[in-house]
Amino acid sequence: MKLLGYDIGSSSVKASIIDANTGRCLGTVFFPKTEMEIKAVRPGWAEQHPDTWWQNLVLATREVIERAGITVSEIKAIGISYQMHGLVVVDKNGNVLRPSIIWCDSRAVSIGEKAFREIGPSVCLENLLNSPGNFTASKLRWVRENEPDIYRQIHKIMLPGDYIAWRLTGRMVTTPSGLSEGILWDFRKNNISKDILQYYDIDEALIPEVVPTFSVQGKLTREAAQELGLMEGTPVAYRAGDQPNNALSLNVLNPGEIAATAGTSGVVYGVSEKITFDPKSRINTFAHVNHTPGLNRLGVLLCINGTGILNSWIRKHVLDGLNYERMNELAETIPPGSEGMLVLPFGNGAERMLENKDPGAAFVHLNFNMHTASHLIRAAHEGIVFSFAYGIEIMNQVGISPSVIRAGNANMFLSPVFRKSLSTLTNARIELYDTDGSQGAARGAGIGAGIYKNYAEAFSHLHKIGSIEPDASIRPALEEAYNQWKQSLENYIGKSIT
Repeated sequence: MKLLGYDIGSSSVKASIIDANTGRCLGTVFFPKTEMEIKAVRPGWAEQHPDTWWQNLVLATREVIERAGITVSEIKAIGISYQMHGLVVVDKNGNVLRPSIIWCDSRAVSIGEKAFREIGPSVCLENLLNSPGNFTASKLRWVRENEPDIYRQIHKIMLPGDYIAWRLTGRMVTTPSGLSEGILWDFRKNNISKDILQYYDIDEALIPEVVPTFSVQGKLTREAAQELGLMEGTPVAYRAGDQPNNALSLNVLNPGEIAATAGTSGVVYGVSEKITFDPKSRINTFAHVNHTPGLNRLGVLLCINGTGILNSWIRKHVLDGLNYERMNELAETIPPGSEGMLVLPFGNGAERMLENKDPGAAFVHLNFNMHTASHLIRAAHEGIVFSFAYGIEIMNQVGISPSVIRAGNANMFLSPVFRKSLSTLTNARIELYDTDGSQGAARGAGIGAGIYKNYAEAFSHLHKIGSIEPDASIRPALEEAYNQWKQSLENYIGKSIT
């Protein structure tokens, strides 16, 4: 019995097949082999066409089946993880009406800020647990205001994962977790938010049917099965945004547990049983995958847009495509603190933890007579760590204080400088696991289809591959650099950040 999981990212689409009985991953592939293009028609915009996700999903599916060496009849359930906060709009025939406005697009910031003021901070925070901000509902209002001809044609709005599920099953549905990430869910009433819909003048009929996160949400159509090389009727039994799904993939389901990712963007994600929020909405609270009306399981999310994309930019535009392994090696040749060089990694759109400011990235204290490409790499890795540490300081204010951080052995966590510096500066042990979002989605599908009787069974074979402990010998240098970094950030954005 096999399970298929997809992870629809902004860089690539990944597919994994796991053996439901042993938990062993039989194959993982991703497409495209280079990062997917993010189109920026204007500064601060970010769009991708959903058809691109589907085309790469088809390629990934066919290759992962071949790599796993299985027959497609063995696949008993499909799960989907997807990039959060995006907006897909389709007409009554399911045709995409415009490119998706994705997570790092900043065009709706002012719309969300105005909504927060006029609906009222207390109403938003106590019911939605967030400001409307730059999330999906605000992006939809932008379409209504700026593209009225397109808006009039909308039959349903979808999150990226909803769209992929529709292409697989022919059903247009969504989940409470998904609606919460779009700031369309009222946690007090456990239903679609009337406050947001009324304020933005959005017809509730545009919202798809709401189904549980873990459930048979549809079955593979004949058309999709033929295109993918799968069996018609295979159930799609799970979908979740990439960050709650990443937490699921690391078995982070209970209050006090923490997960982290550092791919294109960086995230620290903690689980709480208390309805909690940051008054400034610098961090955000959403329904976790196992949240139900009778059991509060809320994901407290710190998101940093500019993390791995900084590393990728340096690789492509400064180091002429040098491989990441060599970059990590070069970073280790430089002492902690990067001999005074600092990097502010905020060059990928508005940053929520900076109150939706979009300051851009900056290289600080660069000395042409001292610093080399190796300094640049280390300073970039440390700058990403410092942004994590700054965000965790904010999370501490709402009761999330990590002593252990779980992460997959991927992306920035492959950098010894990054993971050792993060562990040391936050004084938290980092546990690395042999898993990723697509494997988590596969396990989620097993839960949703009833193949696993509970979460414990689903994660009984999850393998920890290593731990990183704080290093007291480098803490003074890191703390000094971090304090200088915070001062530089304060000077750069022109206001106090404390």
